Amino acid sequence: MNEDVAKHEPNGWALLPLGVFFALYILTFALTGDLGKMPVSVAFLLTSVAALLGAKGTVSRRVGVFCKGAANETILLMVAIFILAGAFAGSAKSMGAVDATVGAVLHLLPRTMIPASIFIAACFVSMSMGTSCGTIAALTPVAVGIAPQIGMGLPAMVGAVVGGAMFGDNLSFISDTTIAATRTQDVRMMDKFIVNLRIVLPAAVLATAIYVVQGYGLSGEAAAGETAWAKLIPYLAVLGTALAGVNVMIVLLLGILLSGVVGLGGGGFTAWDWAQAAGDGIVKDMGELIIVSFMAGGLFEVIRERGGIDWLVERLTRNIRSRKAAEGSMAALVSFTNLCTANNTIALIIVGPIARKIGESFRIDGRRTASLLDTFSCFVQGLLPYGAQLLIAAGLAEGVSPVEIVPRLYYPFLIGATSILAIALQRPRKYTAG
Repeated sequence: MNEDVAKHEPNGWALLPLGVFFALYILTFALTGDLGKMPVSVAFLLTSVAALLGAKGTVSRRVGVFCKGAANETILLMVAIFILAGAFAGSAKSMGAVDATVGAVLHLLPRTMIPASIFIAACFVSMSMGTSCGTIAALTPVAVGIAPQIGMGLPAMVGAVVGGAMFGDNLSFISDTTIAATRTQDVRMMDKFIVNLRIVLPAAVLATAIYVVQGYGLSGEAAAGETAWAKLIPYLAVLGTALAGVNVMIVLLLGILLSGVVGLGGGGFTAWDWAQAAGDGIVKDMGELIIVSFMAGGLFEVIRERGGIDWLVERLTRNIRSRKAAEGSMAALVSFTNLCTANNTIALIIVGPIARKIGESFRIDGRRTASLLDTFSCFVQGLLPYGAQLLIAAGLAEGVSPVEIVPRLYYPFLIGATSILAIALQRPRKYTAG
């Protein structure tokens, strides 16, 4: 399998389908002024067709390559998590957990601290669960319920959840991105964490300060009524097991089970309501995301098999002359690959081995390489309107487009800035010595 991945003649024309993808959105915006008019699933369908038409071999062979990419282990694992996340979010919301959580937050927290509290909560949950998608699925309904109560715009409140989710996606020991980054660079997770934290901690502190300031500017009143405290159990259980480091799939399964049990015990919520809510969460909230994930996996396997990724790597690394330029090329490579794949884990898997070769040539510490790759991938992933994170958030925040959330994603923008500064200033100094 490794030989198959390595032996592809670089071919820039293989990237042409990506041009089709971006052209679709440019044309949509030019004609309508609204990117949301072009469904992501339709854009990927047309792009996939373009990729298959440009591929070589029989129709059966082309489709086989596409299916191989769609059935990638990482894609299938993500889809499984999406399904569980949708079922949990749907069943918890239906039985009243979201309303109960909103009431509890309004009872327990000063209104001015709620935006910062939501961001910090998302940071801790994502650190524990190791998945930004699961965090967003669990906390977005809470943010949606609280936003109108405190007079804060829905895109901004959802942006706080997404930003906090990307904090854990980048730093968690059980995150796919951490695993991919450390394995490709052959470094310990704890070592990568230490370097990584030094790069992104200033961004987290500054983002928290922004939310505190925003909180003091709110004009709405937190009208808290009676709170059904028992209905908080599913979210508290998910948070507790996540903090304990339990596997994300077990965490979400437990959340689904407790949502049903607590709902049934409280009355007015039947087993059929539970099943219907879980089904709606999977199909309505996660359906498009699941479809896009499969098509994206197949599309980029066709591009990789035709030599598109190899051509891109060759072009980006051709004129490297210094350590700083080498780090910049790594950042550009993982960022562009992430833009194309809309999946930071896949981007890290693709770019990781190449980045390791570049790092060894320029005597770059592997811990620093892993940290920069992971951070830039999360920076890009957190801002993609067609990425899983914003698609989930927008799906759960009805009436909000992913594009509307992007300008309010303070933390992803800030980690991009701190990562660029880390390269430009060669900081932290301890990990830049040759």
